[in-house]
Amino acid sequence: MTATDSLPSGPAGTEADALGLEAFAAIDRMREALGAQLSGGLSPTALALAFFDWSAHLAAAPGKRSELAWKAARKTGRLMSHLAACGLGAGAPACIDPLPGDDRFRSEAWSQYPYNVWSQSFLLTQQWWHNATHEVPGVTPHHEDVVAFAARQLLDMVSPANSPFTNPEVVAKTVEAGGANLVSGFRNWIEDAARQAAGEPPLGAEDFVVGRDVAATQGKVVLRNHLIELIQYAPTTETVQAEPILIVPAWIMKYYILDLSPQNSLIRYLVAQGHTVFCVSWRNPTAADRDLGLDDYRQLGVIAALDAIAAILPDRKIHAAGYCLGGTLLAIAAAAMARAGDARLASLTLLAAQTDFTEPGELALFIDHSQVRLLESMMWNRGYLASDQMAGAFQLLRSNDLIWSRLVHDYLMGERTPMIDLMAWNADSTRMPYRMHAEYLRRLYLGNELAAGRILVDGRPVVLQNLRMPLFVVGTERDHVAPWRSVYKVHGLTDTEVTFVLASGGHNAGIVSEPGHPHRRFRIATLGHDDTSISPDEWVERSEAREGSWWESWVGWLAVRSSGQVPPPAMGYAESGPAPLADAPGTYVLQR
Repeated sequence: MTATDSLPSGPAGTEADALGLEAFAAIDRMREALGAQLSGGLSPTALALAFFDWSAHLAAAPGKRSELAWKAARKTGRLMSHLAACGLGAGAPACIDPLPGDDRFRSEAWSQYPYNVWSQSFLLTQQWWHNATHEVPGVTPHHEDVVAFAARQLLDMVSPANSPFTNPEVVAKTVEAGGANLVSGFRNWIEDAARQAAGEPPLGAEDFVVGRDVAATQGKVVLRNHLIELIQYAPTTETVQAEPILIVPAWIMKYYILDLSPQNSLIRYLVAQGHTVFCVSWRNPTAADRDLGLDDYRQLGVIAALDAIAAILPDRKIHAAGYCLGGTLLAIAAAAMARAGDARLASLTLLAAQTDFTEPGELALFIDHSQVRLLESMMWNRGYLASDQMAGAFQLLRSNDLIWSRLVHDYLMGERTPMIDLMAWNADSTRMPYRMHAEYLRRLYLGNELAAGRILVDGRPVVLQNLRMPLFVVGTERDHVAPWRSVYKVHGLTDTEVTFVLASGGHNAGIVSEPGHPHRRFRIATLGHDDTSISPDEWVERSEAREGSWWESWVGWLAVRSSGQVPPPAMGYAESGPAPLADAPGTYVLQR
């Protein structure tokens, strides 16, 4: 084994061209893996480089420093003017409003003295630090984002909303309850800490039992291999569309994000609309699966599922749909099939899935060469990336909503946020094998090899321009994992008809958008093969705005591209084939 063997995404090496020996490389791996336990999985080197880049350029920019001093004086003057106006009587307008989506200071109590002093001072300080960490001449954009993110995290830690002494709502609740809220909050904290230490899900998740309350759509497991179970769902209509639907979810979470409670299950909705639905349920890998690679997921996942469906329903094309990472993998598989002349796909649907990673959104804060190297060493040591590592990254991206607001609500106010199906699913996370995740990060996020046509399947490059089937692509307005403008880039990578939908909501809630859900809306437009390419902003101007759920438009789109109604198929293979293996939701979804 050579030193390059420890880098699954790097060029294939041999002992002749290796720069070092594996024994020495292992020393560095061990040091990095142990250091990651102390740093919470964040690369101290990456943070230091970002801070040095920012501070060195700021020190060399007297104009920027003078501007910051001038802005600090202006903000101090605005605060003094506001306090003077408040001293003359009630009703003085705030000198600064919170950013959109920041609800920490929305209560009227924050306009009263002394809370207005603290809230307005904090917001002005937050704005000043935003100015200080942005537009410093010469700073690398990635380092600028990292420093701004770190500054925002530190400021959020000292927000007056997070202290029982400076939050007027907590003070009022404490006075009203005689301190009972703090006792209840401490009890809540003890319970949560005990559950986390024991590796148990959060309180209330036990009320959402997989197979009973969620993932409850009836069906059968018709295929099981080392990596997936393929579920075929039972028909509920007298006739169905001839072409079945294959759903490939992300393997970072359990598949039943698309089969939550009966009222918001996309799978159940598709079945009710007369579709034969198959869905992949991924195995939860262990350390023994460390060498499973991205191409294993393609072959044992997507291709194996397509082969099984072709055996169950021969001579029928398939509508394939992929969500998040599953959509990216499905795009790779579809492009490889197109190059090989495999025409089994009738259409391709990508739900919040990126094919170009030049602008991957806030998740890029945790993805650079130093950080990926540290993650690789952690996975090299364990054999996989633990679910809590990914969960921590996502929580930091939305720390106000997922960390600090919970601290205030559950521990200071002494209340409990009711558990819902989406929260229970979010707590049911999975692991990712070392080789696959290292390849995914290096080849797609860092190398952007799919968009560049450098991903190899069977030794030949995969090119999305080879796709000829129509595409239905969904992005969501507030997606911090797959920003909709990044998802939109599929227009420039393909040479076929693309129907693009921009749905309200975020990465999960924008996809789980059942008909009848209040306040749902979306925009939709189709660009044909011969249409001129347009920018995302131009697309928004030209697209049609609609109220309600995009699910209905997708079902209509699928119907137009299907060949008609037929009697429902039997469950599983023909009489000569193997019987179904188990009832849905199968066994892999239950793995912890």
